[in-house]
Amino acid sequence: MKSTEPHIFVIFGASGDLTRRKLIPAVFELYKSGYLPDDFALLGVSRSKLSDEQFRHQVLESNEHIESGAETDRQKAAFAERLFYEAIDTKEVADYQRVVSRLSELEQRFGTAGNIIFYLSTPPFLYDVIPARLAEVGLHRQENGWRRLVIEKPFGADLASARNLNASLKRNFDESQIYRIDHYLGKETVQNLLVTRFANGIFEPLWNRNYVHHVQVTSAEPFGVGGRGGYYDTSGALRDMLQNHLMQVVAHVAMEPPVDASADAIRAEKSKLFRSLRHLDPSDFRTDAIRGQYTSSMVRGEKVNGYRDEEGVPDDSKTETYAALKFYIENWRWSGVPFYVRTGKRLPTRVAEIVVTFKRPPQALFRDAHGMFDENNQLIMRIQPDEGLLLSFGMKVPGEGFNVTKVGMDFHYKDLCEDDVPAAYERLLLDAMKGDPTLYAHGDSVEYCWEFVDPIVDAWKNDPDLPVYGYPAGTWGPEAADDMISPEAMTWRNPCRNLTADLTYCEL
Repeated sequence: MKSTEPHIFVIFGASGDLTRRKLIPAVFELYKSGYLPDDFALLGVSRSKLSDEQFRHQVLESNEHIESGAETDRQKAAFAERLFYEAIDTKEVADYQRVVSRLSELEQRFGTAGNIIFYLSTPPFLYDVIPARLAEVGLHRQENGWRRLVIEKPFGADLASARNLNASLKRNFDESQIYRIDHYLGKETVQNLLVTRFANGIFEPLWNRNYVHHVQVTSAEPFGVGGRGGYYDTSGALRDMLQNHLMQVVAHVAMEPPVDASADAIRAEKSKLFRSLRHLDPSDFRTDAIRGQYTSSMVRGEKVNGYRDEEGVPDDSKTETYAALKFYIENWRWSGVPFYVRTGKRLPTRVAEIVVTFKRPPQALFRDAHGMFDENNQLIMRIQPDEGLLLSFGMKVPGEGFNVTKVGMDFHYKDLCEDDVPAAYERLLLDAMKGDPTLYAHGDSVEYCWEFVDPIVDAWKNDPDLPVYGYPAGTWGPEAADDMISPEAMTWRNPCRNLTADLTYCEL
């Protein structure tokens, strides 16, 4: 089924790793699945000197991220006829005239009606340069067809740069034309958070300060920075993961019900949520904003480097590979409910999930093997892997008396369909092609998140008294992060790779 209008998809930075690893495979999957229109072409633009044939070979025919097979190879050959390439210096406005000419040629050949998507798969310093150059040659105008601009993260390195970038983009493009991509929002399980909340009457009445004790969001990775140490050391876990991906997840969990399922309504409620974040005071930075670095350790019998031993990382680096925050949302629904968000590298397993912990009944009546049963009910919403939901609660052990044990009731997302869960980039690119910005970040939301995170970034950078805690690679982070929850007689839920395995065993 053809569900998108004719258009040309232009990738700036087309000779780069992201294009080969994610973008071309995603567009090719959309082509195979019948989502692309018949009137479609893709133009790669970059500095590398490549012919159309060399570009096709590099990103499609010899791409190890695209499976081979008789039928797939036939589809590759047909898709390759829609791939083209233009080499330019992206800083030189004169070179953009070649892009104008090539687009005009492709429009006439494929009948794309003047519709163009510009995708910036480039270093961030070009995010304001390329749109300005496009405007100088008139490629931002929508008199004949629509124009859309897709921008990769990071969207700014702090509040000031995010504001400057927003202002720069809006000088030539309307907000409705700008799509700030966050691949986390493309995950089916992140989108399902809204359905879980707002399509089920059993959850929404309990989704507030009267019944929820606290909320945890965890995103863990078992690997280190590898060969990206030089880049990562300029960013860190707080800016790389928490400020964008995980705060968007928090918004899905905590936002108010939108008036409808439209992009404008959903994004408006997320913006309201971000405006309700209580900013941490400087006095909170030592207890409610914990940072750490992984240190050398033996992991599954293999010695792994500490962060400061990684290639490109300074010996005295204070860049965090682990970040954990405790904060509050100051609105009617969530007043007084703590939110705990953490992310880190070299943790025991790859997993991302949300845990909603409900308050205990006012009186403990029954016993378990350790005394009075006082476990909190928890709803675990797994983003990846083993996507699904797990509800833990108490049940009577068969036999005499009222002995209680914790049990789990689970649902696995894969049970909904025979196919694999669609990849994030496929969904996000398709939405951009359809003109649906629901899963893309609004400019205001980006700035609100930076307003919340910026003081923490500044304190970690400028206050030498704020510690960087070491944690052995393969563990769940610094002990100081455990103390963040301990005063409330709670702990982090340290998840397993398998959603339901926490009731029997788990990684360290």
